[in-house]
Amino acid sequence: MTGWNVRIARRADQDMADILAWTADRFSPQQTEVYAETLLLSLNALLQGPTVPGAKKRDDIHPDVFVLPVARQGRRGWYFIVFRPDEVNRGIDVLRILHDSMDMRRHV
Repeated sequence: MTGWNVRIARRADQDMADILAWTADRFSPQQTEVYAETLLLSLNALLQGPTVPGAKKRDDIHPDVFVLPVARQGRRGWYFIVFRPDEVNRGIDVLRILHDSMDMRRHV
């Protein structure tokens, strides 16, 4: 059986751009590259579907919404990928990429 199709919403795409711009502003270009790779590893993990290790259903945020910590392969990450699975079409809709200190309910 094939993997899932990951679709990234405009807001999530903007979140990623903002995260990388903030990282570049405060850290080195190398650190920005490392964090970009960590974000991409997290997004690629979603190709496994909504039951990827670490993903948790969060109906308290919104019905049928899941979150996945960005931390991958021993790398730290202070963000969560907020997504909604589309079981019928085997799709994952990435809604936002939010910092762990943000009120997720307010931003989704």
